[in-house]
Amino acid sequence: MTDTPNIVEEHFHSIDSARLFSKGDPDHPPRILLLYGSLRDRSFSRLMTQEAARVLTRLGADTKTFNPSGLPLPDDADASHPKVQELRDLVSWSEGMVWCSPERHGAMTGIMKAQIDWIPLSLGAVRPTQGKTLAVMQVCGGSQSFNTLNQLRVLGRWMRLITIPNQSSTPKAFLEFDDNDRMKPSPNYDRMVDVMEELVKFTLLTRGRSDYLVERYSERKETGAALIKRVNQEAI
Repeated sequence: MTDTPNIVEEHFHSIDSARLFSKGDPDHPPRILLLYGSLRDRSFSRLMTQEAARVLTRLGADTKTFNPSGLPLPDDADASHPKVQELRDLVSWSEGMVWCSPERHGAMTGIMKAQIDWIPLSLGAVRPTQGKTLAVMQVCGGSQSFNTLNQLRVLGRWMRLITIPNQSSTPKAFLEFDDNDRMKPSPNYDRMVDVMEELVKFTLLTRGRSDYLVERYSERKETGAALIKRVNQEAI
């Protein structure tokens, strides 16, 4: 290509419509993992994820929720710790995730961040989060805020997750749940349903082609150079 002189042609591919619009999509229910960020007896982030899981189930998804109790601080245990392995296995199982954290001191909780920090960008040749979908939610003790949502979005991008556009921030969460710990009908409930509906749609659209969606020219180029180097070394 004369107008792109720095492009290495062998690693520069045209868009493959056949892969992008594959007919062989998975037919099992979308697998969604939910994480919450508080260990209080009456944790509103946990109650919110429970409501979200009910909605996701109604939408046809298969859900699992990780209980962070007992998860060690990052780097304070080996990756072989049972809770770390449980979390990583669930992330590998999932095709999408929901992260819901309270806002504490203007930020996500340490409990929420610890869970994300235990999720590696790669496990051997597998990237457990890349190309999967993510929905972010937060619960507030007072007025509505978006600090935690913004931070979660940054982390979602860093983990190479497809973070959906919609999001949920629930102010004064303690007023949103009844004595049976069920969320009351309200615009905040409706917003949560909107977010879960969008998450399922994006997961269905992307899960059969997520590897292709996040395939990168720069990585193909790097892999090709490494392969050539190894072949040359073996030939010596």
